[in-house]
Amino acid sequence: MHTKKQILDLQVIKHTSLNDHHVVLTCTSEKKLPILLAGQFAEISAGDTAGTFLRRPFSIHDYNKDENTVSFLIQIKGNGSASIGSLQPGEYMNVILPLGNNFTMPAEGEKVLLTGGGCGVAPLLLLAKSVIAAGASCDILIGARNEDNLMETEKLSKLGTLFTTTEDGSEGIMGFVTDHPVMQELKENYSKVYSCGPDPMMKAVATIAEESGVDCEVSLENTMACGIGACLCCVTETTEGHKCVCTDGPVFNSKTLQWHN
Repeated sequence: MHTKKQILDLQVIKHTSLNDHHVVLTCTSEKKLPILLAGQFAEISAGDTAGTFLRRPFSIHDYNKDENTVSFLIQIKGNGSASIGSLQPGEYMNVILPLGNNFTMPAEGEKVLLTGGGCGVAPLLLLAKSVIAAGASCDILIGARNEDNLMETEKLSKLGTLFTTTEDGSEGIMGFVTDHPVMQELKENYSKVYSCGPDPMMKAVATIAEESGVDCEVSLENTMACGIGACLCCVTETTEGHKCVCTDGPVFNSKTLQWHN
């Protein structure tokens, strides 16, 4: 049963710059935040200036029930995300949350692998914390173009063994996530794989997982203008027909998706 979505004005209490194009905004609310699960997302208002009237979707990056805080990792790509990413402590954002479904938690005692590419690291922080809270453990494998774009490594390394890849070899193994030796040992070491990032990366991770007989869940990053299944711009093809990523996803079992066939 999913928590009923709410429209809230969140106050930014911390603005953390990760690199030139990514920031983390930590927010709180005068009201008690609804329960937020790993994999879910929010639609954030980008203001009402020309070209920014549509909300922008962002994964729940972190959530602390006791402190009543939620964090978003913002990739600054256009005017809308730049407007959101420029918010400073004391300023407010209007959000709709929680939206979408969530990652399936492993059973107690299981060990899983979390994989992320670029800003696909966004949902992995809360996912790693949730896996640990479920009594399981995780290793984390993230990749990026270069060292500067490997994000949240310090936080993630406290939650599990962290492996990294970069396309230019500036940090970790040179190459893609799927080039890392840990990917060749899925069947021996992990009961499940989770992935978020560019489609080619998730397709490759899913292919290796399926060939290894390991269950794989992916979080799709389709354009989601409304977040409630009305605009249909995020539809993806599955073995069960067309599905709205924003309402039926964004998390899917890789075996149900058509893009990797």
